[in-house]
Amino acid sequence: MTKKALISGITGQDGSYLADFLLEKGYDVYGMVRRSSMEKFDRIEHIKDRIKIGQADLLDQYSIIKLIEAVQPDEVYNLAAMSFVPTSWTQPVLTAEFTAIGVTRMLEAVRAVNPRIRFYQASSSEMFGLVKEIPQNEKTPFHPRSPYGVAKVYGHWITVNYRESYDIFAVSGILFNHESPRRGIEFVTRKVTYNVAKIKLGLSKELRLGNLDAQRDWGYALDYVKAMWLMLQQDKPDDFVIASGETHSVKELVEIAFSHVGLDYRDFVVLDKKFIRPAEVDLLSGDYSKAKKILGWQPQVHFAELIKMMVDSDLAMIKKDYRL
Repeated sequence: MTKKALISGITGQDGSYLADFLLEKGYDVYGMVRRSSMEKFDRIEHIKDRIKIGQADLLDQYSIIKLIEAVQPDEVYNLAAMSFVPTSWTQPVLTAEFTAIGVTRMLEAVRAVNPRIRFYQASSSEMFGLVKEIPQNEKTPFHPRSPYGVAKVYGHWITVNYRESYDIFAVSGILFNHESPRRGIEFVTRKVTYNVAKIKLGLSKELRLGNLDAQRDWGYALDYVKAMWLMLQQDKPDDFVIASGETHSVKELVEIAFSHVGLDYRDFVVLDKKFIRPAEVDLLSGDYSKAKKILGWQPQVHFAELIKMMVDSDLAMIKKDYRL
């Protein structure tokens, strides 16, 4: 029997990589998308004839139930969320509806249609926020520092609650920052690599950034979606930190990206206060030892390699777009 997987957020970075990975594993892959006036399918363009798309909305319980009834999936991956942290400050209520309450609607749909469906929830290192210990593991207390982080904490605990209350195979992956050439241009890693490529090609003169001292644990998105799948293949459900175990500053990111194209970042970077968050998360560093021991997972692509990959991808894309 061919396994069926339903991915919410399939048009995003993680959803598209997960779809690629599951297709390689022989799954029938279904994507959940919401009706919008600006549908963006560029990340899944290369596989659109191999997947099936269904419409449902995290704000609408009935639509989710109908889609899960129609698909009858073995596995559900809930990756959809209001995922850009700065936007959560300007739209905190909508962030809560999608990123927190939306998880409950997904779990309720699973419980109503078929409680044997295995469920993956995308938790986030942003839940740790003002960190209580370094590095952070599955037992580290949460102290979120953004409406997005707060909403993710709710999504995380409601997943645990459904697991314990209804015996649903529900897991949360506490993923630290993970990037790729498919990352949205509004995220700092892609903002840097895209603008470095533009500067190198003579199409831009500066890169405006906020806090260069902020430190993150950055990994490669394709490595991380494999961990999501591994969590749903275990004998019993559990939560796992997925991280690189390395911490790098935004300044290091900038230095690597510019030096990769033979430039000095100090000639181009401009500090701009509008990119400083109301409450900053200064240092995130993940301990993935539990995932290594139980899932047999560890990251394959390291930070400098990842940033260079992204710069090269942006150079190729911009040359094509501008016919250079």
